[in-house]
Amino acid sequence: MKILILGSSGLLGLNLALDAMSAHEVTGIDRGKLIKPPFANLKISLLDADSADQILKKTKPDWVINCAAMADIDTCEDHPELAKQLNTDMPEKFALACAEKNIRFVHISTDAVFDGNKGGFYTEEDEPSPINVYARTKLDGERAVLRANKEALVARVNFYGWSLSGRRSLAEFFFNNLSNNKSMSGFTDVLFCPTFVNHTGRLLLKMLKKKLTGLYNVVGEQTMSKYQFGVEVARKFNLKESEISPKSVLSSSLTARRSNNLSLSIHKLSTDLGKVIPSFSTGIDEFYTQFQQGYPQKMRSYQQA
Repeated sequence: MKILILGSSGLLGLNLALDAMSAHEVTGIDRGKLIKPPFANLKISLLDADSADQILKKTKPDWVINCAAMADIDTCEDHPELAKQLNTDMPEKFALACAEKNIRFVHISTDAVFDGNKGGFYTEEDEPSPINVYARTKLDGERAVLRANKEALVARVNFYGWSLSGRRSLAEFFFNNLSNNKSMSGFTDVLFCPTFVNHTGRLLLKMLKKKLTGLYNVVGEQTMSKYQFGVEVARKFNLKESEISPKSVLSSSLTARRSNNLSLSIHKLSTDLGKVIPSFSTGIDEFYTQFQQGYPQKMRSYQQA
């Protein structure tokens, strides 16, 4: 298949492209952050009025996976209009253009569309209640995509892994600080279902092959706090978990509010795929193996100076 990945320099986009290129013809779109990646990559602004039609005409993909977004929660709070353009308007344009051309479209959303008040294990049928600009624009993006393209696939995710800059994921945050003997905090009252980013990408490809459509939770099977996640990273890399201080998100200086429980049910995903979702231990093991094999350094070699 010919796969077009929007946001190919991002955490999911780049890992997905590198994973998929062995079995598919991959083309990426990014803002110019990548230099000489091992797959075709175009520098094009996704915010141009006619970018969707131009890009699809040029690349002629079978599948389009939209990994592009304004994902920094506090930046979205400071720039709500730009967040809307990237997280809502742009996905809608691509969803519509793909529907017109009979191209499968996947849109990446977030677990953050919920406020956490339910106590977790949200299903796809639960009513979202976003509490910040990022979450609101991502929820609006979900709904716009599904209105524009009835065959679209929308995945609510939360993932970690090695990134182009080495500073994009929560796992890298803990690893970088612990490796440099720096103390840090981990929230004990923010719960989520972390997924190894390569597992996320592989699940998306399996969903496409099975022709799944609609809304799915695509996260890990284990719920943990941000603090416990940091401890797990420390233990895997044999670093000092005592450098991580337990802390409440209520005492943080973050600009935007955060939901305290974003655990999602993956019953629909595992049932419709007919597969067991990879475990957290399997993901953290592969994350560690990638480190041993020099994968982070390879990723950074594709970064534009």
